[in-house]
Amino acid sequence: MSTRSNKIALFIDGANLFATARTLGFDVDYSRLLKEFESRATLVRAFYYTTIFEDQEYSSIRPLIDWLDYNGYTVVTKPTKEFIDVDGRRRVKGNMHIELAVDAMELSKHIEEMVLFSGDGDFRPLVEAMQRRGVQVTVVSTISTQPAMIADELRRQADVFLDLTELQPRIGRDPVERTRGAADRPRAASPAAKMGIG
Repeated sequence: MSTRSNKIALFIDGANLFATARTLGFDVDYSRLLKEFESRATLVRAFYYTTIFEDQEYSSIRPLIDWLDYNGYTVVTKPTKEFIDVDGRRRVKGNMHIELAVDAMELSKHIEEMVLFSGDGDFRPLVEAMQRRGVQVTVVSTISTQPAMIADELRRQADVFLDLTELQPRIGRDPVERTRGAADRPRAASPAAKMGIG
């Protein structure tokens, strides 16, 4: 796996990680997550991608975004798009696939390993492209749920598949802190994830 001299970058699909952790019954402590990967290798960049509802007076994800921004993460956001489908129902659309892919390709010359926090099968071509550039790709998601939270084609394409359940003891929020230290580490409350998009 990673060695201390290896240069790595984290690419976190925020809505996907939120949904996966929630399904597994825990909250991610983003401070611990950063420390975990800093202990494994030389961390070049940690990206966090999420869509936000701009028309809302207060977005529940805003405190998390602000905290991440000040604590070592590069936060990339864009507004969600609302549209009416063919049946006349209001739908919300929002994903950060292109933004994440562009950042990964631009950074590929400067890293040996990419750690992708997502189970979305749409990322398989990106993983393949990064591998062609000599970058090892670790994908973090889970197969411990029914159904699995990771697309089979993405898991097969990855050089390393890391189940989020293995990371949980090292990056999960201490249950005591959920009541005590909420102000220090905001919860990853993602409206996008709640609505099943991302």
